[in-house]
Amino acid sequence: MQQTCRHCQQSFEITDDDLAFYEKVSPVFNGKKEPIPPPTMCPECRIQRHFTWRNERNLIRRTCDSCKKSVVSIYHDDASFLIYCNDCWWGNSWDAMHFGRDVDFSKSFFAQLREIRSIVPRNALYLNNAINSDYCNHSLDLKDCYLCACVGNNTQNGYYSKWILGSRDFSDCYQLVDSELCYESLYSNNCYHCISAIRSQECRDSAFLYDCIGCSDCFQCWNLRHKRFHIQNVAYSEEEYRRRMKEIYLSVHDSFANVRKEFFTLIETRAIHQSQFNKQCEDVSGDFLVRCKNVHDSFDVEDAQDCRYCYGCGGIKDCYDINEAAIHCELQYDCQSCDKGQRTLFSHTSYYDSDMILCDSCHSCSNVFGCIGMRNARYCILNKQYTKEEYNDLVPKIIAKMRADGEWGEFFPVTMSPFAYNETVAQEYFPMTKEEVLARGWKWRDQTDEMPKVERIIPAVQLPDSIDDIPDDILNWAIECEATKRPFKIIKQELEFYRQMRLPVPHFHPDERHRRRMALRNPRKLWKRECMKCGKAIETSYSPDRPEIVYCESCYLAAVY
Repeated sequence: MQQTCRHCQQSFEITDDDLAFYEKVSPVFNGKKEPIPPPTMCPECRIQRHFTWRNERNLIRRTCDSCKKSVVSIYHDDASFLIYCNDCWWGNSWDAMHFGRDVDFSKSFFAQLREIRSIVPRNALYLNNAINSDYCNHSLDLKDCYLCACVGNNTQNGYYSKWILGSRDFSDCYQLVDSELCYESLYSNNCYHCISAIRSQECRDSAFLYDCIGCSDCFQCWNLRHKRFHIQNVAYSEEEYRRRMKEIYLSVHDSFANVRKEFFTLIETRAIHQSQFNKQCEDVSGDFLVRCKNVHDSFDVEDAQDCRYCYGCGGIKDCYDINEAAIHCELQYDCQSCDKGQRTLFSHTSYYDSDMILCDSCHSCSNVFGCIGMRNARYCILNKQYTKEEYNDLVPKIIAKMRADGEWGEFFPVTMSPFAYNETVAQEYFPMTKEEVLARGWKWRDQTDEMPKVERIIPAVQLPDSIDDIPDDILNWAIECEATKRPFKIIKQELEFYRQMRLPVPHFHPDERHRRRMALRNPRKLWKRECMKCGKAIETSYSPDRPEIVYCESCYLAAVY
């Protein structure tokens, strides 16, 4: 059936399979099912709503409201709730049940959630088992990392990057796995000593690669498989390759910028792009899907089955509308950042839970409804304890009230998010102006940079061109971004990385570099178009008006192998 999005007014389809899923995940109390209605917003508006709850990179230093130590946080000083450092929040000195309250049927349930959310303490950062990595977020098992998000699996010595697993010694990367000594690389695995390796695997000692596998000593190449000593896909002897590479000065800023610009022109005009960059999949639609079956309209998902509208997930089954990061989940619907859960509905940043509905930052809980910050709890509503019988009697009454108020079957509204729109991932995927945000009744925060305490401020264009000419004293300077004029500093470990990799010091603020890096991703959207080789109808994240050469899977495989 066709539905009109109540947010953007666009028409979207709800299939019979969708309706069957909503029926499947509808909760049961005292033997009676409480049906979940079809969504009232289109898929894009639903994910935008989720992303307004995820602040990854806007960090401030403030004071822990418990131990009074200085702490890095995703929440500003004007937050209504208390902010605890990691040790205090996970410690035993407080109990979220202390903030419990009775259900008030004279008020909407979301209004009551707003009230309890305004007083329950929050964790300053989502960070676990992090050594010397205070300025990272949504990460665990990492060491000596700085301004990274979504990092894990014993990752070390990384800077200004996102979605990094099992890697070390990298900077300005995105979706890097089991790699070392990488710079400005995206969607790449098992790479060593690579600069700008994009959608590449098992490559080493190379620079500016696109969709290359098993290559080494290659430069400005695309669609290669198990090659050595290639420049722009032309083979050379080792001696000639080394001679030519000595004439390319990647350690000099202008030379590096020109080579980079030329490389992206080559990708646009000469590389062959697969319509959907999926591997070992069956009956799927989306992009960057790995080992998936019956997964549709989803992106950046691994090891999933029978899912739709999922983003940044792994090991999931029977899930809809869940994203970043959802790992090992089953029968989950309309959730943001909920890991290792079963039958979790309309919840945010909660782990190891089951039969959870409309909860936020709850961990190892089951049969909880509308709770905030709970741990190891069962049969609770608005942080108040009930017996199993009381819980199963009361929840259907709450749902009936929510249904009458038009609240049942939806994730938390944007207006309940603790963050301003421009502080969140939503601004990356769905950029809006301040005026547009405020017109919707959402929050916006005017951001100003605190001038760092430095010996001097130098415009980026006045930096020494070569890394060989950058003095140690640069650590005491502030650099003025070439694009935004915002000041930024170089840290000692970062400078050592540039010197080791023979790279110039960047001229752009880390936020500007992140913005440009995210712009290299394809949209999380599919278009219908034709294969540019055989004319077959395809679905792809490359819109029809883009210049790249896009092939269907069969033509792509025939061309690159």
